[in-house]
Amino acid sequence: MTTEQMTGAQALVRALENVGVDTVFGIPGGAILPAYDPLFDSRKIRHILVRHEQGAGHAAQGYAAVTGKVGVCMATSGPGATNLVTPISDAYMDSTPMVAITGQVATSLIGTDGFQEADISGITMPITKHNFLVTNAEDIARTIVEAFHIASTGRPGPVLVDIAKDALQATFGFEWPVQMRLPGYRPVTRPHSKQVREAARLIVEAERPVLYVGGGVLKANAAAELKVLAELTGAPVVTTLMAKGALPDSHPLHMGMPGMHGSVGAVGALQRSDLLVALGARFDDRVTGKLDGFAPGAKVVHADIDPAEISKNRHADVPIVGDAREVIADLVVAVQAEHDAGRRGDYSTWWRQLEAWRRTYPLGYDLPEDGGLSPQFVIERIGQLAGPDAYYVAGVGQHQMWAAQFIKYERPGAFLNSGGAGTMGFSVPAAMGAKVGRPDSAVWSIDGDGCFQMTNQELATCAIEGIPIKVAVINNGNLGMVRQWQTLFYDGRYSNTNLHSKRIPDFVKLAEAYGCIGLRCERPEDVDAVIAKAMEINDVPVVIDFVVHQDAMVWPMVAAGTANDDIKIARDMAPDWENGD
Repeated sequence: MTTEQMTGAQALVRALENVGVDTVFGIPGGAILPAYDPLFDSRKIRHILVRHEQGAGHAAQGYAAVTGKVGVCMATSGPGATNLVTPISDAYMDSTPMVAITGQVATSLIGTDGFQEADISGITMPITKHNFLVTNAEDIARTIVEAFHIASTGRPGPVLVDIAKDALQATFGFEWPVQMRLPGYRPVTRPHSKQVREAARLIVEAERPVLYVGGGVLKANAAAELKVLAELTGAPVVTTLMAKGALPDSHPLHMGMPGMHGSVGAVGALQRSDLLVALGARFDDRVTGKLDGFAPGAKVVHADIDPAEISKNRHADVPIVGDAREVIADLVVAVQAEHDAGRRGDYSTWWRQLEAWRRTYPLGYDLPEDGGLSPQFVIERIGQLAGPDAYYVAGVGQHQMWAAQFIKYERPGAFLNSGGAGTMGFSVPAAMGAKVGRPDSAVWSIDGDGCFQMTNQELATCAIEGIPIKVAVINNGNLGMVRQWQTLFYDGRYSNTNLHSKRIPDFVKLAEAYGCIGLRCERPEDVDAVIAKAMEINDVPVVIDFVVHQDAMVWPMVAAGTANDDIKIARDMAPDWENGD
């Protein structure tokens, strides 16, 4: 171990380099400024200067999602740090590994309401896996190592490192490597074999099992193991919004996405099942609907790396704590052992019902009677033309649900969106981060006109930094999902949902002002040509203003607070559960 004299700021940059960081998204300011001086000299770290700290956080999320590495964002104290609260909360809800580094006022000013002081550690305590306030230069490198370890192991999540300005400025004897001091942090990854065997027994004894797959399967890189388990058991699979692509959409065992805007087949599978095998899923209210009406006849096997999730919302008959990849691999062995012993499930009757639902109630949409542009058609064509190798990054609202429904995801990780927090403004900066992480892949931001106006300033970052994302603005002139609810539940009283964005701003001119290419499409017959033109441009960002019909709705739909059995396939239309066909 060698000792080298350096400042805390130099130690911060050296530690980031040593843990493998190659990209930081951030904005400098007074308290974090000492760190930006040695960062200027780093040959290993690319700093991307964003236009808003929220953009830095979401970009770090997008980068983390496509690379599997920890995303890093940096901001100064006070408002710089508080602008990171939204992406930190988003990362926490969606289990995204991220380290947020913030400057803090000097130690002597902490607690005095000094200029640009905010207790960011206190503010983010409920929305981080852990956070640190560092007041000694000697602790900076060790804290960085601990932060990256916590963020990336167990259930991934965001970690905040808040560093006092005087700690960044102080000089000390830097040593590397450093030893972590995390005696209480021991995430369990290996599942209990007895519980796995019991789960396998229930699977082969069940008549109507369902593999209920959540985002934890993608976080664990367990898609290959899931496919083996599904094909071994022959059980139907549903993949949540956060698990799209965990099993290819085209796979015959895949019933689709469950939940509020899930397919009838997926919702019906859960509701009529006698066994739910939940893998890396958390029984979110958007999946379960009214909890006491969710899958009333099903026993539950619940596997999750986070023990706090098990039996939190739904009692687990067989709880399994462990990494999804290891759990599924062990389940494959245990189910195969049951088969070898002559015990095999017969799901033929179950599949006849499932196929009837799938045949009778496929996902679809109506074209506008006036010949206008259908948003579902636009998104479907983007998916078909850009293909399965592209990344698709959705904002939040109707366009998010249509992107989940009408783009076919054939590989894990192709769909990025804000699931748990539902953060408008996520798409553009997250797409920017994804493109930085996967520069050779096409990255499409599928955004709404409401979401787009929250964070589109990051187009300037994309243009300046050479990050050629493609943005499809689904422009219906309204806050579409809120308008849908007003149509259905508020007698069409459209209070403050009309954005007038079909006129103001002009998204094509806005794109050009940001140094991007701006295109507009208003007719169905032009959609393919406009998408093709966007795909030919790979040196600058492209923004397409798709001017679509304002009255399109997302169907199917389970209204908030109602049971999944009350799913509607269109207004005042419900499926016939018993007959299917």
